[in-house]
Amino acid sequence: MSPFTRRITLRVSALVTASTMLVLIAGGWLLQREMFRGIEAMHRIEFHELIEILREYPGARGAKLAGLIKDKLGADAALYFIQIHDADGSILFTSENLRGVRLPDLGSAPLAERGRVTVPEIGMLHMTELRESGWHVQIASALGPVWRTLKNYVRVSALLVLGTALLSLVMGYAFSRVILRPVRAIEQTARRIGADNLRERVPVPVGRDELSSLAELLNRMFDRLETSFEQIRRFTADASHELKTPLALIRLNAERLRPRLAADSDASASLDDLIEAIARMNQVIESMLFLSKAEGGALSVDYKVQDVAALLAPFVEDARVLAEDSGARFALGRNDAGEARLEPNLMRQLLLNLVGNAVAVSPPGGLITLDSERVGDGWRFVMSDEGPGLPAQQLEQIFERFVRYEHANGKTRGHGLGLAICRSIAELHGGTIRAENRTDRPTGLRVVVELPR
Repeated sequence: MSPFTRRITLRVSALVTASTMLVLIAGGWLLQREMFRGIEAMHRIEFHELIEILREYPGARGAKLAGLIKDKLGADAALYFIQIHDADGSILFTSENLRGVRLPDLGSAPLAERGRVTVPEIGMLHMTELRESGWHVQIASALGPVWRTLKNYVRVSALLVLGTALLSLVMGYAFSRVILRPVRAIEQTARRIGADNLRERVPVPVGRDELSSLAELLNRMFDRLETSFEQIRRFTADASHELKTPLALIRLNAERLRPRLAADSDASASLDDLIEAIARMNQVIESMLFLSKAEGGALSVDYKVQDVAALLAPFVEDARVLAEDSGARFALGRNDAGEARLEPNLMRQLLLNLVGNAVAVSPPGGLITLDSERVGDGWRFVMSDEGPGLPAQQLEQIFERFVRYEHANGKTRGHGLGLAICRSIAELHGGTIRAENRTDRPTGLRVVVELPR
């Protein structure tokens, strides 16, 4: 389940569960209110029947009044706690279930008073006091059955909330799948669109809603992207012809001047500098064209499953020669066996660039080491040198274009594109590259390339 689907599912579940809880809470409040209203309505009915008895037998009290009430009300009298006072406050009648306990007076207001009282010998009661024609009648009902009913309601409600929560999770997930189906179609199409598939477009959902507007917006963006890619491809082709051809002619003409300037040592030295500058310019152009193609998605890469140790064998020999030519040393450290999916020529170019960068900063006799490690589901190449290292804030900047730093000899070499090319090659393989100062010795730099296996 994706994070977005999970959020929708949880929000739908929370909304449904919260709504159910609110409905059940409101239902509980209404149930309690109606139960008390029903009790009070029954109290009033009993009150009117008692008043009729008192009016019919105004002098009755004590056992006589108890007998009349028992005859007239029958079994209903046993359902309530009844206490009757006369106008002087004297008790005319007390129901047998009170067992001699006197009900408290809620007040002498002329209007009916209602309230809950607690009688220690009986428990909590809901009592109604009514007055008429000088009689003060108190009728109470035990609240035990009411609380049991409400407690059962709460228990059933909790089970309903739990069941609703579980069911709403399932419903929320199904709802999110249905709602996000057009979004998933847009995502899948967008993932398929790449440098080699720029003509495909996102399907526009039926209707004029936010999703159809989003799909149309993405399609317009892909139209602009396709145009930009075409412009990059045309630029790389034009630049390759328009820049390299004049430089080739310049070099050719410079070479023709060499026999004529052989007798003049200063002129020959200047000519050598000119030819070297032309070679550097060609290298810069090649590097810029490579970066433009790589970053513009116009570079065609043929990935192959390669034996890494076999791939490194010829590279190690070349790296040793390159290092020894500059007075440094090269050694292959850890060399794990295994296969990785990569483009051999590009990986060779990446490693040669790293060696060239390490040679440039290494002191005389400095050791450059390459470790090839199989790490989990990926592969790691680590190029270590014994140069001066870099300040922490420059470790990321060295992979930018045209970034160069002074070497130990005080000179800056190269054109500042080698490590930028290394980063592009690593990213073409779906990997990463980073630089870090060595911690196993006072100075030195490690460049770590990590590729998915």
